[in-house]
Amino acid sequence: MTQPAAAPDVTIPADQPAPAPRPRRRWTLRRRLVVGIVALLAVLGAAIGTVSVVTLESVLVGQFDQQLRSAVSVSRTNVGPGGPGYGGEGLPDPRAVLDKQPIGTIAVVERGGLSAAGILVGPDGGTTFTNDQAELAMAAAVVRVPVTVDLGGELGEYRILAAATESGDTLLVGLPMADVNATAAALTTAIVLVILAGLILAALAATFIVRVALRPLQRVAETVSHVAELPLDRGEVALSVRVPEGDTDPGTEVGQVGAAVNRMLGHIGSALEARQASENKVRRFVADASHELRTPLASIRGYSELTRRGGHELPEDVVYSIGRIESESLRMTDLVEDLLLLARLDEGREIRRAEVDLTLMLIDAVSDAQAAGPDHDWQLDLPEEPITVVGDGPRLQQVVVNLLTNARVHTPEGTTVRIGLRADAGETVVSVADDGPGIPESIVPTLFERFVRGDASRSRKAGSSGLGLAIAAAIVQAHHGRIDVDSVPGATEFRLVLPS
Repeated sequence: MTQPAAAPDVTIPADQPAPAPRPRRRWTLRRRLVVGIVALLAVLGAAIGTVSVVTLESVLVGQFDQQLRSAVSVSRTNVGPGGPGYGGEGLPDPRAVLDKQPIGTIAVVERGGLSAAGILVGPDGGTTFTNDQAELAMAAAVVRVPVTVDLGGELGEYRILAAATESGDTLLVGLPMADVNATAAALTTAIVLVILAGLILAALAATFIVRVALRPLQRVAETVSHVAELPLDRGEVALSVRVPEGDTDPGTEVGQVGAAVNRMLGHIGSALEARQASENKVRRFVADASHELRTPLASIRGYSELTRRGGHELPEDVVYSIGRIESESLRMTDLVEDLLLLARLDEGREIRRAEVDLTLMLIDAVSDAQAAGPDHDWQLDLPEEPITVVGDGPRLQQVVVNLLTNARVHTPEGTTVRIGLRADAGETVVSVADDGPGIPESIVPTLFERFVRGDASRSRKAGSSGLGLAIAAAIVQAHHGRIDVDSVPGATEFRLVLPS
């Protein structure tokens, strides 16, 4: 017979953490309250039922003992001199001893080590009372008080009592406890059924009552959830959401929670207003400063260009200095224009709405990128049908140009750049992917923030101002879209997602 192959031992390497245990699902407050109420009622019902059954059994057994003592008294008369069961020098007849007794009564008479036993049966016959059962009954009845003994067989439990007769014999009489046990069992069954029905009704009632009682807490949770869904991280926020006044009663526990939540929301609203006021002040300053800097920068650039083209013979170092002044003024002009654009975008301006053909836009942008970066491999993947969106065409083109410029400037020669366009589930996606060295993982979370620059080692040329991707993100956000990036060494992809 072939033995089954043993399962291979699985060893977890020392440097590999053991799998985390699955978190145990916690019960809700509603479930805990309902289960607690039902459990308490179950314990109380079980206690009351037990006491009721025990009390009933005690009363029934007490009455049964009185009946047993009467049966013993009658049987003693029957076995006494002149009685129908008197046996003289011999053992009495058990059937005569049981005269005038209920059906099922047993009797045992013991004299001088000899005993006679019998049971009273009805006209239809019945069970027998054996010698072994008689000995068992006599052994249990030595205490001379009513005791319960299980005689086994078809007889079952009997309540027995032994007494001495006038002739010095020992008489034992027993009555069946079937009726007492049946009554106790019927009561137990009734109590169990009533408790079960009561627990079911209590569970339904408790579920309804707890649900109604926790509705204010649910409304508080819905208010907090609604606040959590608000865009609190940007823009002017009018935090007017509050817990209903009816759920802020300080006299109740839920009302205390609701009032605390309202105080917290009021504090958060004040903090957001202060933050927005500070941001607005900074934006106005940036916009005003950028606007004011335009004129002097234009003057600097104009005078430097005029001096350079004036035909005057100037020392070489002066010509170099004037050229540097002109180039730096141009760079500062571009920086000021970018800052001014960001300030206007932050204020929600500079966005026009018209139908834009993204297919044609990408064709033009890739053509320009090929001319600016012929050392890169530019690949364009477009759908067969043109795709259009509603937005500001020049601004969207600026986003695409920024992404292509970023791929060209920050990747080495020979890098393949793939530009794709597709419509997907109500969204339009423009992707720009390259197989360059990738973006350092440390700056990916802040890549679209202002003045964030990549590692200088990635750039073949002078670093940018760090505003290109920030402007792209602001323009896309103004179009109610988003821009994402995934980057690992050898694969970087920007995704511009716009609503269709």
